[in-house]
Amino acid sequence: MELYNILLVDDEADVLQAMKKKIDWEAMGFCLAGTAENGQEALEMAEQLHIDVVMTDIKMPYMDGLTLCKKLKENYRNMKVVIYSGFDDFEFAREAVHLEAEEYLLKPISSKDMEKVLTKIRKKLDEEFDEHRNMNKLYEYYQKSLPAMQEQLFMSILEGKVTGDRAKAMLDTYEMKLDAPCYAVAVLYTEAMNRDIQEKAIPIRAGQLLTLSLKDIAQDYLNGRMKFYSVIYLEEVIILFMLDKKEDMDTVLYHLDQVCKMGSRVLKASVTAAVGQPCDSLDSLTTSYQEAGNAMEYRTIMGMNQVLYIRDIEPSPKDSVSFMEYDFQNLVRAVKLGDRDETDAAIKQFIENIKGFSLTPNQYQLICMELSTELMKIGRSYKLRTKQIFGEGNHIPWQEIYKHLSVDELESWLQEICTNLRHTLRHERTDSTLKLTEQAKAYIEEHYKENDLSAETLCRYLNVSAAYFSTIFKKEVGLSFVAYLTKIRLEHAVELLRTTEDKTYVIANEVGYTEPNYFSYVFKKQYGISPSKYRANLLAQDKGKENQENG
Repeated sequence: MELYNILLVDDEADVLQAMKKKIDWEAMGFCLAGTAENGQEALEMAEQLHIDVVMTDIKMPYMDGLTLCKKLKENYRNMKVVIYSGFDDFEFAREAVHLEAEEYLLKPISSKDMEKVLTKIRKKLDEEFDEHRNMNKLYEYYQKSLPAMQEQLFMSILEGKVTGDRAKAMLDTYEMKLDAPCYAVAVLYTEAMNRDIQEKAIPIRAGQLLTLSLKDIAQDYLNGRMKFYSVIYLEEVIILFMLDKKEDMDTVLYHLDQVCKMGSRVLKASVTAAVGQPCDSLDSLTTSYQEAGNAMEYRTIMGMNQVLYIRDIEPSPKDSVSFMEYDFQNLVRAVKLGDRDETDAAIKQFIENIKGFSLTPNQYQLICMELSTELMKIGRSYKLRTKQIFGEGNHIPWQEIYKHLSVDELESWLQEICTNLRHTLRHERTDSTLKLTEQAKAYIEEHYKENDLSAETLCRYLNVSAAYFSTIFKKEVGLSFVAYLTKIRLEHAVELLRTTEDKTYVIANEVGYTEPNYFSYVFKKQYGISPSKYRANLLAQDKGKENQENG
């Protein structure tokens, strides 16, 4: 039986203990994922854990239960919230209903009442999850999906086959309204992590069913949040976001990150989103779509279950290849993403194709110049110098390789250059990640005193998306942004407690906390004692050392 994660929230420790012991959680189909003593702490835990159900008291410090419910419903629409209180207040109950809480209970809560509520929620969660996993239902939905001609027109526009006035006229004919000041194209891709779903597939491939379910999940989440149009194409979900301004990209990336997490959780599959840069016309959608496809290729080296934004990965997106496009694309992809064997195979295929043509000297020169240009574009997108691209010891001018190398010699030259370039790119990616992390840590150290410092503020300064930054920072530092910021603030608070006589509320404000009580709560949670007690212990230690020295 699958267990749903539940979080208990109450500022009274004895109430939490009683609730933990009152119910056999696993027997009811739940896993007690954690407890929190106030709404602020619960909200932070919900951001880090996959929570399905939250049971919360109303009266709590720092953030009450109703405010917590509102924020949870804003960020996690399908999360179930149960609110309880010791006050039989109609206004509380009415607000709970308005916030779409599952239940409103009065203390003291009996085991029977809790089991009744949990059974009801468990049934509702089962129905919602089964709706996404039911392959027969998905097959029926597959038969009734968007009209084929609408999808074909949309993809023709993305691929640049239908443009200009003709595109606008056909959109009107097919009653498709895609007008917006600017656009961005995203691609979603899912891969099953086990064979359970595959074994349940009926007449069509399991991959198609997973993609259909992912499209359904994405639509459910994005409806009411963004203006968008989505289709399924070659087992990928293509989403066109219609934006008011290019600055809305941060919102796009945030919502796609939520879709990835939700899809992975429900489908038991990896879900990756790739996003092209924003553009301001329908004719420019081709570029954004190509960039999204290029970003998706990086999932093999950067990992799945995240959002890959082309601006984060390739600072200077490549121009399209105009000559022997298929062969150059294979070679470019192998150098950027492949291993030694894949690179050698791409080079071999490239050389064989050249040998298959009856080339004139001018044509061979053109191919060599195109090849050198492609290698230059790969390197320049990572801001590499020419010598880093072609090697320090290479004595053949890259502009003149056609003069010095036969086709057979070109293969050996390419193997050397591509091996060097492949290693250099991997080193540059590592350096770039470390540099980003150090810049983030330096910014936090400089601005930790600001009470409104957030991950969004930091990402705007670094010019990267929040989803990308979150993945990189957690991987390199081992802590989330919130956890690291709290660590830095508390370290400075300890120093102020040791070196000054300032009141606790003054120190709280100095390190970025506007609410002294919440500062004391966070401090005690970290160090086990209050700030004033911590200072008293420091003074006692110093006095003891002084007595030892005088004695």
